[in-house]
Amino acid sequence: MTKKDKLLAQRIYLLLAALFITSLVVSNLIFQKFFYWYPFHIEIFGTKLFELSVGILPYPLTFLITDIISEIYGKKRANQVVITGIFASLFSLLIVLISNEVPATPWSPVSDSMFTTVFGSTAIAVTASMLAYLFAQFIDIQIYHFWKGLTKGKHLWLRNNGSTFSSQLIDTLTILVLLCSFKIIAWDKFYGLLVSGLLFKWLVALCDTPFMYISVHLFKKRFDLKTNEEIELLY
Repeated sequence: MTKKDKLLAQRIYLLLAALFITSLVVSNLIFQKFFYWYPFHIEIFGTKLFELSVGILPYPLTFLITDIISEIYGKKRANQVVITGIFASLFSLLIVLISNEVPATPWSPVSDSMFTTVFGSTAIAVTASMLAYLFAQFIDIQIYHFWKGLTKGKHLWLRNNGSTFSSQLIDTLTILVLLCSFKIIAWDKFYGLLVSGLLFKWLVALCDTPFMYISVHLFKKRFDLKTNEEIELLY
């Protein structure tokens, strides 16, 4: 691979990392709004199916991105992005905490109480999210590379969905337990939100499989990569 190609691969890696970090941070900030999508009008454990936090919308994208990075750039680079995401989330938490303590002016469109209502639980949410995220993403990467090695780079759909399904089960279960324990969400919502969250994430994971194939195909074609070959970045 030429130096020009490696520079292009580096820029794409940075773009994927930026999308990953943005999706992660935003999902932590917007989680308190819940929405509903009732395609079947089914009720599970007293909760209507697909009553979900809007924070779930960008979150599945993070798993697709780490799978793409794992496939093309390798395990080390995928772990690097995960660690960077943790730092970005903690930094955003610090900014929110400081902003919450600064008193609003009398003419401020957003009052202190309004700001606290929207962002007041962010500290707990980010802590819960970070614990769940830390377990889930590292497990996702480990399982992905386990299947990649076992299948010798074949059966992309298996490692893409197998790693995502397993890691998102851990992620959803962990974050709900923590949020319910801190009384951000009532325990009577636990099982309904667990089932709805998992079904939604798994459906999204199945739907993003074609995008995974397209992305890997474009990378292999552009950089002339062989089966199981990964790109070594300049730094």
